[in-house]
Amino acid sequence: MGEIWRNPFDFFSLAISSTYGFVYVSGGGSFISDDSHGPDSAASLISDDFQLIAAALRFFSIIAAAVLFFFPSEKSGEIPSISFRYLVGLCCALKATFLSNMGGNEFRFFLSCDINLPVTFRIERLEGCLPNPPAEIDSLTGNRNAEIFVECTLHIDGAPFGLSTKTRLEASGCPYCWNELITLSAKYRDLTSRAQLAFTVWDVSCGNGNGLVGGATVFLFNRKKQLKTGRQKLRLWPGKEADGAIPTTTPGKVAKHERGEIERLERLVNKYERGQIQQIDWLDRLTFKTVDKIKERESITSENSHLSLVVNFCSFEHRVVFQESGANFFAPSPVSSTNELVTVWDPEVGRTNPSEHKQLKLARSLTRGIIDRDLRPSVIERRSIHGILKYPPTRALTGDERQLLWKFRFSLMSEKKALTKFLRCVEWSDVQEAKQAIDLMGKWETIDVTDALELLSPVFESEEVRAYAVSVVERADDEELKCYLLQLVQALRFERSDKSRLSHFLVQRSLSNIEIASFLRWYVAVELHDPAYAKRYYCTYDMLEDSMMRLEAGVNQDEDGFKLWQSLVRQTELTAQLCSIMRDVRNVRGGTQKKIEKLRQLLSGLLSELTYFDEPIRSPLAPGILITGIVPTESSIFKSALHPLRLTFRTASGGTCKVIFKKGDDLRQDQLVIQMVSLMDRLLKLENLDLHLTPYKVLATGQDEGMLEFIPSSSLAQILSEHRSIVSYLQRFHPDEDGPFGITAQCLETFIKSCAGYSVITYILGIGDRHLDNLLLRDDGRLFHVDFAFILGRDPKPFPPPMKLCKEMVEAMGGAESQYYTRFKSYCCEAYNILRKSSNLILNLFHLMAGSNIPDIASDPEKGILKLQEKFRLDLDDEDAIHFFQDLITDSVSALFPQMVETIHRWAQYWR
Repeated sequence: MGEIWRNPFDFFSLAISSTYGFVYVSGGGSFISDDSHGPDSAASLISDDFQLIAAALRFFSIIAAAVLFFFPSEKSGEIPSISFRYLVGLCCALKATFLSNMGGNEFRFFLSCDINLPVTFRIERLEGCLPNPPAEIDSLTGNRNAEIFVECTLHIDGAPFGLSTKTRLEASGCPYCWNELITLSAKYRDLTSRAQLAFTVWDVSCGNGNGLVGGATVFLFNRKKQLKTGRQKLRLWPGKEADGAIPTTTPGKVAKHERGEIERLERLVNKYERGQIQQIDWLDRLTFKTVDKIKERESITSENSHLSLVVNFCSFEHRVVFQESGANFFAPSPVSSTNELVTVWDPEVGRTNPSEHKQLKLARSLTRGIIDRDLRPSVIERRSIHGILKYPPTRALTGDERQLLWKFRFSLMSEKKALTKFLRCVEWSDVQEAKQAIDLMGKWETIDVTDALELLSPVFESEEVRAYAVSVVERADDEELKCYLLQLVQALRFERSDKSRLSHFLVQRSLSNIEIASFLRWYVAVELHDPAYAKRYYCTYDMLEDSMMRLEAGVNQDEDGFKLWQSLVRQTELTAQLCSIMRDVRNVRGGTQKKIEKLRQLLSGLLSELTYFDEPIRSPLAPGILITGIVPTESSIFKSALHPLRLTFRTASGGTCKVIFKKGDDLRQDQLVIQMVSLMDRLLKLENLDLHLTPYKVLATGQDEGMLEFIPSSSLAQILSEHRSIVSYLQRFHPDEDGPFGITAQCLETFIKSCAGYSVITYILGIGDRHLDNLLLRDDGRLFHVDFAFILGRDPKPFPPPMKLCKEMVEAMGGAESQYYTRFKSYCCEAYNILRKSSNLILNLFHLMAGSNIPDIASDPEKGILKLQEKFRLDLDDEDAIHFFQDLITDSVSALFPQMVETIHRWAQYWR
């Protein structure tokens, strides 16, 4: 071990690196393995208690390594105590165990019976030394002229399956190397759990018929019934032909008691190559250097001369789990006849219990003829029904709950909140029951628009139910409809026909409101790129175009339909020209200033028609505003990798409006978040709580392009760098010697309210990657957030706080003991309880987005919506929710790790 860790600082670095990887230290070497499962680290999925335990273990490992660094032994700085070294390794191992056991409950896999592909693998090389008779050695080169090939046969349950396959005769390149792809006639779906491959190596360079080198067999599925993937090193049995019987006499897998350090390292390297171990470049380079040294040392000192055949099995996106195709459950299975405990993959997990389903149908059929319309629930039953009606829309009803609602359906008709729950308990496959439910739905107390959105989700497939939901949404005014328009366009995916009542409704409402028409056109145009639903959205787009072209003059601002439609089409032409400008600007070599000069040169010369349009164009962000051209001298480019444009447009009223145009970035997620901010701002104002939010406008005009409203502001990072504090910055614009902290009371109140509003909203939406560069402050004191690349709990930083509340923001309020900070917490709790009352609306809107291609929703819609639901803490009353949120604020302010990450981020920005 002393030969590997000469410098204690190396050991100190590896101990620190255990924050991200598990460092396994042994007497023979080291290797780094991963403690994460998938794209999200395990630390982001485990509970707070286990995060504290893992953090404590990491801290102890770092302290231990520091002791080793400052108190080395007398022997050339070697690690002084082997027991102490193993103690550090044990801490790292315990940490990895906690993370691996508690991290993530998601496991995606393929079934072998569903894979209709031929069995494919690659025979790479033969390692080891063949016996070299003198007659077979080349006198010039001194090398053995090898003429060997590999014969492979598939065996199913101990019997050969199909014909044998052979590699080419002569190895090419380095000795004993084929690197040849082998494809068998058998397919993965044809394999059994005990299928194995038999490899026999033959040497015909001697010219005789007895050139058997050795053989080995390997099972295609491991003990967990998972298909083996990646590189496999099989030990050959000299002088034996591969035996495909069960049990085999030529197992290629080396027994555990015979494995040495080389075998252990090779197994870990295979895991690394299969992506099961996290890659950390600088740490990997150090590790592989150490591994190479160990291999070189072992190869010199090793006395054995085993021959090994290296085979590389095909890899899939997810793991492949064995399942028999069309299994006969009445026949004895070879798996169940063994005396060992095995893992059984039950395909019926999560499905409806057929016995319970049948009992429910029988119970309803028996009472269908006996209808008591005056039946009323008892006190206990009323309490149960009241609890069911409080369920969030994401919660499924049990059989007993469905039976209870069906039993008292007539007494619930006066409660509008009960309709959506009642429709969930209907057995729609039963014609008579479905007909009765439709009749009751027409007589039910009319539901609210927010509840009607739930009926447009993919849960409800009945055309009558969806048509009823549209009839309710039709009552919404234009301002409310614009709040839900994005989700209503997504709901078209769940309709049963291309020309549904929902699409007709959206088109008809757009004819009387040009803003709705413009946004509807853009939302539909973006979805045309989705091949699965392109035909449906093309149909809606054509309906909108035809309806507007037939629109007569005088209906909308004295313009006929043709002119209105052309004004919308010119928006697309404008964005196409802006994309062309961005391509030209990016091709300019040099800094940002040269790109800005190129932009202004294009606008003043080759593309001068953009400075003054032939006809005014409706702004894509605000269709009510007519823009007449671009001001070249006031247009610029941001210093960023994508080089977004900052454009100043002239307006028909004589003013200007500034927008940001991006190409190469998907703005659909930002568009959704800003829509939620606007909606929550509206909900808070309806309760007379104005938190001075800044819901700037965002519009995705394509899958990788879009526009944003430019709001003059400065980032907190820039403010703290130039003014040292937020208060000093606000004093510059709103000085008041008699006011609190030397600024006007109104400005401070605006700052406190906006901080409270965004603290609550970013917590509920689970917005991640918050740092001082994406927190902006306007000169009137309004703080707001930008850049929403991570939502619903995703965060690239480890241990993110519940909300972004840095100490500089608290200091601007006078500190944690000031009355202004107390007022801030009061605003937070009040806003949190107001938004909790509208949790069903927010959950319904996100449920309608489940089919969209927004990254953080499309990856796992159900998981994302459940995370959103957890943030509302619907199990708490208002008083308990206040205490809960106050604790969140305290945890966020006192969190140490985010401060360390923020410091690292500042260093990175400085060096950049």
